[in-house]
Amino acid sequence: MAEFNIDETVDITDVVCPVTFVKAKVALEELDDGQILSIRLNDGEPLQNVPRSIKEEGHQVLKLDANGDGTYTLIVKKTGD
Repeated sequence: MAEFNIDETVDITDVVCPVTFVKAKVALEELDDGQILSIRLNDGEPLQNVPRSIKEEGHQVLKLDANGDGTYTLIVKKTGD
């Protein structure tokens, strides 16, 4: 299992869609190309929508792990704008 050098972390478990993606997108915009963001999100709509929206923005989803408490950790690599 590959481990990643996380450059920044954002927790979006306290917000609901569509704000979940907005917060994740803002965090990605603050990174340089090639940097890695860890996003903690809830099951349900955020889990369905955030990874899809990030891919649509052109970024690379590296990993998605269940945390065992109803939340997930999504690892994303920022790609060129």
